[in-house]
Formats: sequence, C-alpha cells, structure tokens
Amino acid sequence: MSQKISKILVANRGEIALRIVRACKELEIKSVAIFSEVDVEGIWVRKADECYPIMGDPIQAYLDYERIIALAVKAECDAVHPGYGFLSENADFAKACETKGIIFIGPKPEHIALFGDKMASKVAMKEIGVPVLEGTDEPITDKKDAGKIAAQIGFPVIIKAAFGGGGKGMRIVKNAKLFDEMFESATKESQKYFGRGEVFIEKYVENPRHIEVQIIADKYGNVLHLGERDCSIQRRHQKVIEIAPSPRLNESVRKEIYRVSTKAMFKLGYESVGTVEFLVDEEDNIYFIEMNTRVQVEHPVTEIISGIDIIQRMIEIAEGDKLKFLQEEIKFRGYAIEFRINAENPQNNFMPSTGTITNYLAPGGPGVRLDTSIYSGYTIPTNYDSMIGKLIVWALDWEGAVKKAKRALDEFHIEGITTNIPLHREIVRDKDFIAENLTTNYLEKRMELFNLNAVSSLADEEKKISLIARVIEKIKRHKISVRN
Repeated sequence: MSQKISKILVANRGEIALRIVRACKELEIKSVAIFSEVDVEGIWVRKADECYPIMGDPIQAYLDYERIIALAVKAECDAVHPGYGFLSENADFAKACETKGIIFIGPKPEHIALFGDKMASKVAMKEIGVPVLEGTDEPITDKKDAGKIAAQIGFPVIIKAAFGGGGKGMRIVKNAKLFDEMFESATKESQKYFGRGEVFIEKYVENPRHIEVQIIADKYGNVLHLGERDCSIQRRHQKVIEIAPSPRLNESVRKEIYRVSTKAMFKLGYESVGTVEFLVDEEDNIYFIEMNTRVQVEHPVTEIISGIDIIQRMIEIAEGDKLKFLQEEIKFRGYAIEFRINAENPQNNFMPSTGTITNYLAPGGPGVRLDTSIYSGYTIPTNYDSMIGKLIVWALDWEGAVKKAKRALDEFHIEGITTNIPLHREIVRDKDFIAENLTTNYLEKRMELFNLNAVSSLADEEKKISLIARVIEKIKRHKISVRN
C-alpha cells in the first residue's frame, strides 16, 4: 500500500542533512531541519523549508529520539530520514517512529536490530549460505575464554566490538603475548563508544581488499544491486577513499558477491537500501563482515556510475512504491572516486582541527561533485566527527578518473583550518594507487614513503595564492590605481 510523503524531518546534521534536503526539494516534499546550539549557522538549516533547535549537549541532542519524534509530530511531518550515524541504525528509534504513525525512511526495525548485532548477523548470514570468517558465534567478555578461542583459531586474529562499528573497539592481535592487553583495550573502547563491552574474535585476513555491495530492495520482494565499491584505503579501520567499481576485482568474484548479497537480502525479506560488506583475500576468497542498514557516506560514487539517486529511491520505497527498474536495466558507466575531506592534520597524527574557515575555494568543472556543508566564514564545531565534506570525481576510465582527481584536489583550497587534502594529493600521485594496487593496509605502508616536504610546498603555494588574492581584493575595495 502506497502512502505519499508530504514532509520529512531530517534527523541529522552537516552534509548528509543537506543532501536529504536537496532530495526532498526535487521530489517536491517539504523538509524540516533540526540543529544543536553549535549548528545555528549550518547551511542545511538555511536550506530546509522549516527548522527547529534541539538544545542541550551537541551530540546527545541528535540522539534524543523522543524529543526528535515530538518535534516531527509538532511540525506535522509524516516521515523521518535519519541519514547516517547518530540514530540511523537505532532499532528503538525506528520502532518509536512507527508507534507515533511516522514513517521511518529505512529498513524495518527487526533488520536494523539483526545487523546491529554483529554476531547475530554473522550467524544469520552463515545459515543462508554466505561465507564468513572463522571465529566466535557468540559475544564474549571473559579474557581467559577469549584467549583460548584465539589460540584455537590461530594468530593473527581480530577482536571486534559486537555492538558497534567504525573501527571502534577493534584490535588486530598478531601473537598470543599481545592478546590480553589488546582484549582489555578493545572491550574498554567498545564500552565507551557503544555502552556494551562484548566483542567477538575472528581470523584476521592479511592484505585483503574491502569490497561492499550496494543493495536496494522494495516491499514487494524485488532486490537489486547497484554494483560494488572498493573501500580498501583506510586508516585505523576508517574509510578514507572509496571507488566504484573496484578497479582490479576479478569478474567471477564480482558476480559471486552480487549473487550472494542479493540472495541473502531476498531470503531475509530486507527492504530499503543497505550495504553488504566483504573482505576479499589474496586468493579471491570472499568473507562477509557486516551489513550496514543505512545510506553510506560513500553512496555518491554509486549514484554517479549508475545514474540512480539513492536518497530519492529510499524515500519512494518508504512510501510503498515498487522499484522502477530491473537489474538488467541498470548500466554502470566509468569510474568514480570519493575522497573524504576531514578537518585534521595528517602530519600530526591526524589531530582534529577546528576553527573558522577564512578562505574557501571549491573545485568544480566536468566530472566533479562536492558534497559539503562548509563555506567561507563557517566555524567547524569541536563536537563532531572530523569529516567536513566529500569530493567525488568521475571519468570514463580509471586513468581519466585519477587525472580528474589530481586536478580537482589541486583546485581545492581551505584556509583557517588544517585538512587532509594534501594527503589525498599525495595518494593520487602514488604509483601503487595509479596501478590500482589497493589493500586495507595500503595507507599504513605508504604513509612513511609519502613526500611530506611536497605537502608542505603545496601548502606554501596556497598561502602565496591566498596572499595575492587578498591583495587584489584590497585593490578592488579601495580602488587603488596600479601602474606597471
């Protein structure tokens, strides 16, 4: 049964909130923004049709779903879109929306709960024939028992938070001597970030690629894939660059991960969008690692190569619409690369950077997309994740995409804060990146080899350009006559 949505509350902030507001405008749906006290100047707040403050702790404000639902009712919204992060994978929030008669734009609460439990989801996927890594089938908190299990599996092993993600509560243990210390560290971090200290233990795969499949499914059993993304370039298990499609994935492996992903989601009755994530080892074996029941940060690269607006399709599925296309009608074209732009200093152990943006020059031109909510004069809050935007480039072939990335990154100029743009400039000039030699330890191996002096040189050039620009601006402002 279809139910037309007329107004959506965007339960998020930053660039993803702006992305959803824009999707609403194109669908002629009214949007409602919320903002914490440090987000008063957020551009998504200005762009939405309506906006409401949510006072209190800047992080907890976006997690207080009872207050957010109350605002949605007050604003006469008939739906909520959670974006990613915050409440996007909170099954209780999804259930509470349903209770109040508000459409939750995302999967059913039971699927959010299932895949939010890393152990339960691993068991469920294993039962329907999806290959998984050898490891524990139940969460564990006892250090001695965990040590015995690790020894049985064989080192190296990886310890993972059972009820979280994003690289938190995760440790790689190469030998038995390090296990106790790493186990305690992982469980404490898991408790800190997710409120639960349970972990599970798996066999650690050396030099894998991290490949994920974008799934889209409606309420009528139609399950399709929108291709794969290569997310191998990571730092401390956090994605840094994402690519669609994967440049060097064996075609038979590609078809297999498509097959097992769509089959699994069909068997489980999944609906909305989601991402099935795999590790691919050096022998091209695939292993399921997790399922993300939300729109991904990296969804733009899939949109660009497929031509499908994922946010808009999420909304239409939530309305009860059938998918408007068949699998064979989806055609992938070219290569897209996404660079996560973070306010951090790669030369100082990636220390977060905050402050006011004093000068801002955005890249553009053919094949360049920029998803961000920053602007000149915007102050970066100290309360949130360091990601401030995403630069996405596209070209018909890999070589063209790399060249496009070089040009766009060289055009990108931000003053007032430190960003990781110089690191991205180094990566796209690296021989292994150009040759598509990408694994999850790529950045760990290459960081020491990057020419940091070149990074500094680029920064110096930017300062010169900025100085010249300011001089020209003063000349214009004061109408100073300049003679040769």
